[in-house]
Amino acid sequence: MANGETFDVTVVGSGPGGYVAAIRAAQMGLKTAVVERDPLGTGGTCLLRGCIPTKALLHTADVWEEMKHGKELGILADNLRVDFGAVQARKGRIVNRLSKGIETYLFKKNKITLFKGQGRIEGSKAVIVKGDQGETRVATKSVILATGSRPRSIPGITPDGKSIITSDEILELKEIPKSLIVIGAGAVGIEFASIFARFSTQVTVIELLPRVLPLEDEEISKEAQKVLAKHMTIFTGARTEAVLKTAGGVEVAVKTESGESKSLTAELLLVAVGRGPVTDGLGLEATRIQMERGYIRVDPKMQTAEPGVFAIGDVVTVDGKPHPALAHVASHEGIGVAERLAGKHAETLNYDQVPSATYCWPEVAGVGLTEAEAKKRGYDVKVGRFPFPNLAKPRIVGQDFGLVKVVADGKYDEVLGVHMVGPHATDLIAEACLGLRLETTVEEITRTIHPHPTLSEAMMQAAEGVYGHAIDA
Repeated sequence: MANGETFDVTVVGSGPGGYVAAIRAAQMGLKTAVVERDPLGTGGTCLLRGCIPTKALLHTADVWEEMKHGKELGILADNLRVDFGAVQARKGRIVNRLSKGIETYLFKKNKITLFKGQGRIEGSKAVIVKGDQGETRVATKSVILATGSRPRSIPGITPDGKSIITSDEILELKEIPKSLIVIGAGAVGIEFASIFARFSTQVTVIELLPRVLPLEDEEISKEAQKVLAKHMTIFTGARTEAVLKTAGGVEVAVKTESGESKSLTAELLLVAVGRGPVTDGLGLEATRIQMERGYIRVDPKMQTAEPGVFAIGDVVTVDGKPHPALAHVASHEGIGVAERLAGKHAETLNYDQVPSATYCWPEVAGVGLTEAEAKKRGYDVKVGRFPFPNLAKPRIVGQDFGLVKVVADGKYDEVLGVHMVGPHATDLIAEACLGLRLETTVEEITRTIHPHPTLSEAMMQAAEGVYGHAIDA
């Protein structure tokens, strides 16, 4: 059955890449459709079972952490406790409202047609949507694939949704576990470890690489690990050798960095070792689209080898290079594709300027080159650092830990990267993002008046530190 319309662009997937691309296309005057198969609705992994619900839980954990130390603030309360059912219900309300808002407000406002079901492409000419009422042929002039990713596992360790779980299942827990082992100390693993450790779960983290958050600047990563280790047990450089389900949960055999064999037990095991692309059911084998390690290969303009078919977000590899699996990357890639389809010039993304953000306690964020990357590329590297505890505001808010680090080119004074760990780092990093975008110099940051007392002063003082001029309070 055909729907009788021809769309200028049809987007398969309604996550932060897909729905943003669709909205921008519609804003540019293109007749736009979206295909979504998820029974939970629109919003993709980020909104339904990723970024948003996780951050809702993290905020509750942040508030709980502050309340536990209320006496230091002069606030006295008896019988403090966590109602985890209410915590989960609040998370659900946030997710549901935002998801419904995409479908019932944003799509309708922008006259976007939503087709519910599994999409299969016929080149760039049509998308066949298999839904509850059979198949619908959606005629189109171009296609944007934005189908995202799903949790990966480890060979020999199969999640069962009960005692061995992924980030999908941990979001739906009915009770706070007494003990939790997390395999993987990237952003996902560390965020969940940070949530439940502060809810009094006994948390153990196992990471194969030498440090937590291994994609961050090494100095920032080590500082984060120092603070995190106060709330949980962390094994870095450790290999998971076997997992056995037991009557009480799981038993995990680990070989530590020193070569010692350990047997760890817990109620739950969270496997958080990254995500893999979702391409099943798309019919890619009948197209000229090239695949690489399961990902859709695209050029810097997000064009696949099939004319008129584009791909964005977690499902792609750009010219075979590592691609950041981040919601804001997918959104900006989608905007670029939509604008180019509408005939507008849109520059390709500079992936060196993509910010990272991890919402654990302490928060970690960065943008641009790390110190090691800058040296590897041959820059005359100068570094400025400033500890948050040397400012008034972090002490006022009770988070007097962490630091800001500025990586600069000594020859031209250009800011190459900014990395931070500490209070509200994920918000503070935006100033650095704009700075890199505008090719800001270190001096321009030092000459910019930052209000006092604020957390943002750490950015200014770290820049001063490049010259050895930081003022320690």
